[in-house]
Amino acid sequence: MSSETMTAQLANDTVNRRGLLLVLSSPSGAGKTTLTRLLREQEPSLTLSVSVTTRPKRSSEVHGVHYRFISIDEFTEMRDRGDLLEWAEVHGNFYGSPRREIDKALAGGQDILFDIDYQGAMQVREKAASDVVSIFILPPSIPELKNRLERRAEDSADVIARRLSAAKIEIDRWRDYDYVLVNDDLERTFGRLRAILVAERLRRDRQTGLPDFVQGLLNDL
Repeated sequence: MSSETMTAQLANDTVNRRGLLLVLSSPSGAGKTTLTRLLREQEPSLTLSVSVTTRPKRSSEVHGVHYRFISIDEFTEMRDRGDLLEWAEVHGNFYGSPRREIDKALAGGQDILFDIDYQGAMQVREKAASDVVSIFILPPSIPELKNRLERRAEDSADVIARRLSAAKIEIDRWRDYDYVLVNDDLERTFGRLRAILVAERLRRDRQTGLPDFVQGLLNDL
């Protein structure tokens, strides 16, 4: 059975289920953003949690699509009001995930994708552990990670150096995640990522309508 067939079947499930929070993390340059884009293209029902950030917008980014770019004062106000499910300071900039509507979406069976660093991932797990599926993306090697950052041609040499320095700390957190994927081949890694999503959607404890469904089967015997 193809992954497309499985996805189509999941979209027409008889049994209601609670949504999940799919958390992807990686050091910068490991391919997380590309995998996120592919996943959203193949899984249109998967909603991306668009983070807010205080860092400058890159030329390839669109406000409200990749991030919501806000001021430090706006970020501080959101954080102090408790409007962020998670937040972190990364490379001198602040990032956070607005929590409005998340609980409502989960209760309605909506899956939400988080493209966040390990600090944010741990905060999300702390606040919504039973809903979280966390995946860490590793590069195949450090030289390849450096090559990817340089090929991106969007950061200065100093920024690239800081990202490589931070990668040591980030990579060392791999044990904190449910799944770990080595992104040595994009197509293969994406296939494994999608298989994880399919399996996690079918977990017994996420299928909130299963008790009534099973009882209906038993009543018909």
